[in-house]
Amino acid sequence: MNLEREIVEGLHGARTAAHSLALVATERKNQALSALAEALRSAIPEILAANRKDLEATREGGAGGAFLDRMTLNPDRIAAMAHSVEEVVALPDPVGEVMAKWSRPNGLDISQVRVPLGVIAIIYESRPNVTVDAAALGFKSGNAVVLRGGRETMATNALLARLVAGAIGGAGLDANSVMFVRNPDREVIQILKRHPEVVDLIIPRGGKALKEALIGSAVPVLPHFDGICHTYVDRAANLKMAEEICFNAKCSRPSVCNAMETMLVHREVAGQFLPAIAARLRQAGVELRGDEGVRTLVPSAKPAAPEDWDTEYLDLILAIKVVDSLSEAIGFIGDHGSGLADAIVTEDEGAAARFEREVDSATVYVNASTRFTDGFEFGFGAETGISTNRLHARGPMGLRELTTYKYVIRGNGQVRN
Repeated sequence: MNLEREIVEGLHGARTAAHSLALVATERKNQALSALAEALRSAIPEILAANRKDLEATREGGAGGAFLDRMTLNPDRIAAMAHSVEEVVALPDPVGEVMAKWSRPNGLDISQVRVPLGVIAIIYESRPNVTVDAAALGFKSGNAVVLRGGRETMATNALLARLVAGAIGGAGLDANSVMFVRNPDREVIQILKRHPEVVDLIIPRGGKALKEALIGSAVPVLPHFDGICHTYVDRAANLKMAEEICFNAKCSRPSVCNAMETMLVHREVAGQFLPAIAARLRQAGVELRGDEGVRTLVPSAKPAAPEDWDTEYLDLILAIKVVDSLSEAIGFIGDHGSGLADAIVTEDEGAAARFEREVDSATVYVNASTRFTDGFEFGFGAETGISTNRLHARGPMGLRELTTYKYVIRGNGQVRN
């Protein structure tokens, strides 16, 4: 059987599962998810063994640093995955929720009701927790989910997918509700995007190559791509607070998309703020790249090249720029940001309000770290991605973001004149 026929047959199975899953009671879905959480905890040794296999192969291929961190699991990270599933169990089921209801003068009663999207294909790369997060959210929101992970975590993802299928099947539900594509060939992406009759939405989580691979997709795409996040330290900032926020945004986990990649500092506070934060960042192993104003105050910083302002490092590298005004900072973010997460640190309420209003990103922060851009931190239990799109969903995508709606109209014999 050729690859396309094999994939499409699986997608038809997912389509059939989606029809039945849309009608499943919340209690049965929660039963399956609770079993999944328990299975994850019970299988920690097996998951770690599979993950070590993936890590060894990736190291032999020459990868390292932040890339390895994104794909690495440990007991705490697996426990966090199980806890995320339990958080999803605790959340209200969005399917069937009446979003709005009204009556017309002719007596028609109109309701807007949440329904699942259908079959969602999620394409991702090196983070195996996506397998569990996407499966849990998609399943609870009544969607069949097609998972296509990267080749670097194939052993880990395959094991996690087996645990998902076992939990769903054990609850007496269709295991095709979550389909894991074990073939890492890039042709799988081309197949998925050619079949809107069995795929309703593609959510890609990856870099430039994945973005290019989805050009011309016949299936709607809800992207999660670059995370070029900024923190602007205003002239009215509490500098101690700014230091803590910036250090956290860069160093708490630099390999993820909500980490700060560019720090903007108002010229009036740069002389006091930059030497202190630079020393702390260097001690943490961060390579600093700055403009002329930065290097005057921090001589150890490397000169920033034009491409540094448009780079998602996902590593211990930080671009820094001195700006003359809030307007310049907002303009710079508009020109170079990816629209995922941007922050201002200030005690000037007017500056904060203007930043909130004028920075057009999916998540905009005042006096907090961009690292909170995360489904779990937002109370969604987990996330299928962080959308930088403007249509349908924006920001961390939880249960509600995986639904659409239909109108249900009740009458008593009305006909239109």
